[in-house]
Amino acid sequence: MDVAERTRVTPASLLHGGANAPLVPAAPATERERMVLNLFFEEQDDRWFPGDRHIRPLLRRRLLGKPWISGQRRVLLNLCAGLDRIGVRYRVNDYRYIRKHPEELACIIGRPFVLDWFAWKNPLLLGVAMYDHPVQAAGRLKDLQTKAVLVPCSWYADMFRPYWPNVEAWPVGIETDLWTPAPAEQKSVDVLLYDKVRWEHDRYETELIDPIRRHLEADSRTVEVIRYGHYKEDDYKAALARCRSMIFLCEHESQGIACQQALSSDVPVFAWDRGGPWRDPEYFPHKVRYEGGVSSVPYFDARCGMTFSDADGFVSGWSDFWSHAVAGDFAPRDYVMDNLTLEKCALHYYEIAEAAMQRHAR
Repeated sequence: MDVAERTRVTPASLLHGGANAPLVPAAPATERERMVLNLFFEEQDDRWFPGDRHIRPLLRRRLLGKPWISGQRRVLLNLCAGLDRIGVRYRVNDYRYIRKHPEELACIIGRPFVLDWFAWKNPLLLGVAMYDHPVQAAGRLKDLQTKAVLVPCSWYADMFRPYWPNVEAWPVGIETDLWTPAPAEQKSVDVLLYDKVRWEHDRYETELIDPIRRHLEADSRTVEVIRYGHYKEDDYKAALARCRSMIFLCEHESQGIACQQALSSDVPVFAWDRGGPWRDPEYFPHKVRYEGGVSSVPYFDARCGMTFSDADGFVSGWSDFWSHAVAGDFAPRDYVMDNLTLEKCALHYYEIAEAAMQRHAR
């Protein structure tokens, strides 16, 4: 996942009443009352002494400045923003409350070490930011009341299901009021080349990135390059405002938030979607071999742009993509508005949580 650096979540351990919910108000008292969600998210475990996970980020911020918000934290922030809008209340990291109420659902979004902090008696909704693959868990969930495990997309869910039966795909919503189209007169650059090649970068610079750049230069296209992990949100947003199209390079994505931020900005995308097996070197080929529809753009259709599988595919498909892009034939923002708004994704999360509790009650 990639990230957008914006924080609107309320302080930890507070019950949020959905005061910022202008689009979908809370249900009237005459309707069935929605349950309050108990959300838990931690990026870091204690390292040197109890509670130092709270101190280390403050020291790092003082020394290094404003931190890069991780993709996992972005999940929490955007989920909370969506819940605010649809009027669903929630608590964040209220461990005292959840211990006193073992009958209530605990939604653990962040890292799995949270499961070790005490003996959880609650029914659990886990994910989407807990495990890269079930082999990490090694059976540790069997003694917990795990009602569902969430992963960001359908191909990831298919990879998990042979190990865990109750796996569901859930994408976090995109801040469509932040990632908005720029006026055409602001567009001064033809292509934003988004480089998120994570493994064997030197190899792919030779095999893929350099051939793409040479072809664009031969086609007299102006190009701006942005590298994953080396930019701030404002840089990326400004680049999208300048650029008429984006080339997205990533081996695979479980959701692809950065790509979806571009789509929300109405920037059509030409994406490297090589297919083949899931090649995370932490697992492939010695631990996991999975080849079931792996994609770098799991949320994408013809409105969003086009895809290519290798450098030759880029060369053969570029002219077609560019002609459609400049003609305004793509409608990427429409796709995001139909599928990935904060409100729709937050409601989907709530419905999954509610269904998990209904299964628990049987």
